[in-house]
Amino acid sequence: MAARRHHRTGPWIVTDLLLGLYHRLPVAARSAAATLRGYYLRRWRYGADSERLVAEALEREHWSAEQWSTWRASHVAALLEQAATRVPYYRDAWQARRRAGDHASWELLENWPILEKEALRQQPRAFLMSGHGAVFQEPTSGTTGTPLSIGKSRSALRHLYALAAARSRRWYGVLPEDRCARLGGQLVTPLDQRRPPFWVWNGAARELYMSTFHLAEDMIPAYLDALTRYEIRCLTGYTSSLYALAQGVLRAGRVDLRMKVAVTSGEPLVEPQRDIISAAFDCPVRETYGSTENVAAASECESRGLHEWPEVGLIEELDGEFICTGLVNDAMPLIRYRLGDRGRLSPATEQCPCGRTLPMIAGLEGRTSDLLVTSDGRRVFWLNPVFYGLPVRQSQIVQETPQRIRARFVPAPEFADSNGETIVERLRKRLGDLEIVLEPVAELPRSSSGKVRHVIRADNK
Repeated sequence: MAARRHHRTGPWIVTDLLLGLYHRLPVAARSAAATLRGYYLRRWRYGADSERLVAEALEREHWSAEQWSTWRASHVAALLEQAATRVPYYRDAWQARRRAGDHASWELLENWPILEKEALRQQPRAFLMSGHGAVFQEPTSGTTGTPLSIGKSRSALRHLYALAAARSRRWYGVLPEDRCARLGGQLVTPLDQRRPPFWVWNGAARELYMSTFHLAEDMIPAYLDALTRYEIRCLTGYTSSLYALAQGVLRAGRVDLRMKVAVTSGEPLVEPQRDIISAAFDCPVRETYGSTENVAAASECESRGLHEWPEVGLIEELDGEFICTGLVNDAMPLIRYRLGDRGRLSPATEQCPCGRTLPMIAGLEGRTSDLLVTSDGRRVFWLNPVFYGLPVRQSQIVQETPQRIRARFVPAPEFADSNGETIVERLRKRLGDLEIVLEPVAELPRSSSGKVRHVIRADNK
């Protein structure tokens, strides 16, 4: 897409005006614009050393615990020293602590306070390392609030994409010549467009980028035809989007859409979704975890172990919440950052049958904002089981007041009144005796990033 370059940064910033101009382009020109942008991004993400970085990443997968401990200690020490002396936000904070008589050492991670997103949102440039060269500015999705702008160095991007090549494409048998499709939240097609194509072809990345905003039941057949026409062998995207697409495959009875792998991201993957996606595309389904802030990342192996990428960041689990320290992005260090995700880390001694020694995440539970508060003050996080085993294609729970819950859902044809009664019963078992409104819909609304928010609290939109 056409865009404007800003001083000292490397991305193309797409404004509303430029996006409108892009949407007026003929279909072929949109794909040409996507391909040009793809070549531009490739210069940031890949270089002459990319294959070496991939090989080194694969080698580290079998390091001993002692090797990882030594590596982590040296990288954390260097990070804390540089952040305390060269990053304006942290430098000012430590100087203020010294003036107040605080002599705590910045060499110990536990002496650093937890960093909230609001601080980063209010003064993003204060987190850029002084003296650093050009950075690539990438916005977060802004699912639960105003997007953040994250500055990344060329070195960080090349390490990240080497890790992705090693621990997703290589693990899953995806070859460089294989064509992939991505269901993402970029507005590659005008929102009000009702006829295909709902995608653009990025020739530089050999990727079909498909809009998540047009996955209505009557439009999904066009998506499936495009997957066949472009000879797609690998699917990636938000879990809810892949699930919606898979349901369309099964409804149509299509058997010509075999993939090597379907890779989910952006939203937790539950077993019923995995089963449907796998059945539709006749392939394994692998879960991945990450964020635009690049302070934590993980991917699932063939043994279904969700392995951390330790090079990206250090994850602390505090009361079920992930607090992360980024290690890969030297341009914008984020230390003890409250990412907003909930999950559980596996014990350090746990070994995966795949033989890799990378640490593991035992489970992902979604965003910390994906919670409901009951009338007696309890905080309830995990509500997916409410819809397990029911003829429901997608669901969303909205807490409108402490006493009223709205359960939106896309029913399958066989949905019956008794299934609605089961939803009400299960919600009351978890939340107490409160008013529950059932709202069957044709499709669920998506956020500005193209994701489906499964839990919404009216006072935390």
